[in-house]
Amino acid sequence: MDKQPWIILSAGDNVAVATAAIAPGSTVAGIVASQKIDPGHKVAIADIPLGSPVVKYGQAIGRTTAEVKAGDHVHSHNLHFENDRLAATANSAPEAATGEDKARTFMGYRRADGRAATRNYIGIIASVNCSTTVCRAIADEANRTILPHYDGIDGFVPIVHDQGCGMSSTGDGMNVLHRTLAGYTRHVNFGGVLMIGLGCEVNQLTLYGQSGAGASKRHFNIQDAGGSRRAVERAMGVLREIAADVGREKRVPILIGEIIIGLQCGGSDGFSGITANPALGVAADLLAAAGGTAILSETSEIYGAEHLLRSRAVSDEVAKKLDEKIAWWEEYVALHGASLDNNPSPGNKRGGLTTILEKSLGAVAKGGRSPLTAVYGYAERVTAPGLVFMDTPGYDPVSATGQVAGGANMIAFTTGRGSCFGCRPAPSLKLSSNSALYAAMEEDMDIDCGTIATGDATISGKGREIFDLIIETASGKRTKSELFGYGDNEFVPWHLGATL
Repeated sequence: MDKQPWIILSAGDNVAVATAAIAPGSTVAGIVASQKIDPGHKVAIADIPLGSPVVKYGQAIGRTTAEVKAGDHVHSHNLHFENDRLAATANSAPEAATGEDKARTFMGYRRADGRAATRNYIGIIASVNCSTTVCRAIADEANRTILPHYDGIDGFVPIVHDQGCGMSSTGDGMNVLHRTLAGYTRHVNFGGVLMIGLGCEVNQLTLYGQSGAGASKRHFNIQDAGGSRRAVERAMGVLREIAADVGREKRVPILIGEIIIGLQCGGSDGFSGITANPALGVAADLLAAAGGTAILSETSEIYGAEHLLRSRAVSDEVAKKLDEKIAWWEEYVALHGASLDNNPSPGNKRGGLTTILEKSLGAVAKGGRSPLTAVYGYAERVTAPGLVFMDTPGYDPVSATGQVAGGANMIAFTTGRGSCFGCRPAPSLKLSSNSALYAAMEEDMDIDCGTIATGDATISGKGREIFDLIIETASGKRTKSELFGYGDNEFVPWHLGATL
């Protein structure tokens, strides 16, 4: 790759993206820049008349609100959202996986039901907001007094939230909450679970079928225990029994086809769709080829690129399910007087992203080029291999929570602005889209994908580096977010329905 400070992403594009600051008077693809162009931002490489499509990635990202001359900066001041779609081009082949790639293994935990885990945590799960403080106290006490006796346990994790009561016992809100919590209670990275209720809430413990589920799955209510302090004391006795069972688990070789990874992006910038996202897409392709599963999500952030995913669906049924999710979101935001183009955040725009169409075209690159094998609702259990889609909001904690509830035993998270994130019990890898971010926040970032923009790495090469790190992390290597302690506060179930 040449070292010029700009890149044209598709032959049909009428803008280039600055990979480094471009000074006024500099030449970009034979055009003289009329203004300073910051890294990640767009410069016109042809005249674009008023009301004409601006094309990036070979797709329309909006229309001009003023006449744009070649060399002009193209951004929010002269480009706005217009619900255009250009025809999907022929799908290129996924990253080629070798026989050696497909035969690779990781060192994981083989559970009694046959599933494969990448971590060995014990979860302390709240059924309702009223039990969150007690759950935190239980986890703190268990980490202080029980964990030191068991090298094989990664920790006691409080899974707490602000729902569970003041809501209808039926309908979307309760269905989503129940599905999410049920997904966590059975999550493969939890060797054991203790669920704590208050006792009088709408979201009763009996809904989760914990009784008789075995020594590693238990529950009780604070009111039945005699109050908060007694609940903590009672929990210590229960957790010692669970730990004695879970602490015996050992890592064994497991084929990488049993890795289920959730794909996330947050704090995106103009480099995200050029570097980190397509590199993660390569890793997703390699994992899918080996029989593993990659979960693409954030429905509000594939809007404008959904036709590209649709063209890769393995059946009309899968394509129809994706169409239905998009239609639901259009109605949902309209009901609240909003637009899906409200999605790009101020940070996204400072990083060079202008419209949701532009953001989505870069975000969908995380899914690589593999066929789309299935579409799931929020927090539904994922069973299909390959690239799948889960309907979630674009808000990262809510989206990742749904993926983990669905069975993701790892998360890979790209960022251009510097999102900080963890998602216990699933280890979360952080991939920076630009090298300046990696240098500034190296303690939070696991891989620097900015070297693609500078020409020091290729998308394929960086994708294989991510693939290798996924396997190392699944085998127990701790991520930067794990080392800092992220993951207790990032459990955020999607809140639907009325608060009563």
